[in-house]
Amino acid sequence: MAEQNMSRFEPARLLVVDDDPILREFAVANLTTPTVTVETAENGEAGWQRLKKGGIDIALVDLEMPVMDGFDLITAIRGNDRLFPLPVVVATSRNDMEAIDRAYGVGATAFTLKPLNWRVLSYQLSYVLRNSREEARVRSNARTLRHRLRAQDEVVSACQQGVNDLMRILLEDMQIVAASADTSAVRTWTRIFAEVDKLRAEIQEKSVRVR
Repeated sequence: MAEQNMSRFEPARLLVVDDDPILREFAVANLTTPTVTVETAENGEAGWQRLKKGGIDIALVDLEMPVMDGFDLITAIRGNDRLFPLPVVVATSRNDMEAIDRAYGVGATAFTLKPLNWRVLSYQLSYVLRNSREEARVRSNARTLRHRLRAQDEVVSACQQGVNDLMRILLEDMQIVAASADTSAVRTWTRIFAEVDKLRAEIQEKSVRVR
């Protein structure tokens, strides 16, 4: 597609998987821009081999192809941990709901019908790619937050354990001091014990807030 038709498309590498050589040529001519690289594959198996090499940001996949059809290709993508998030737009001349339902059932992200309107398709691909990348950012932020909360939990648990150990030692020492009948020392140790117990309560309160 001419550059002006893809002006809003984020930098990306697009893989077009279709057994029609003319469509593949049109895809390269109509969707390539200075920021968008278009690669092609003649069937699902060739597309799968290319995807496994990495570096593809979004795929445009036909459903009816020899060797491996689009349904099997999407199934393979969704069954691969690394490729699972890849946005896959289905392009098909079949407009029956059974094919569309099946495509979504195996993991298609969106669909478009042939004959393709390249200008409309460029915006659709751009929209799908932006949403996919935003979803990836949200997932990444969520993972980071979970890791931070887990680390905070570990720190709080360590503090709780340390204070509990300290209180146990103080209690043992207080019993020794009490046996000596030194009232001044007993008062001192009692104050220390009370402060440590206060600290333990504060740590417990912060632990509940973190969780």
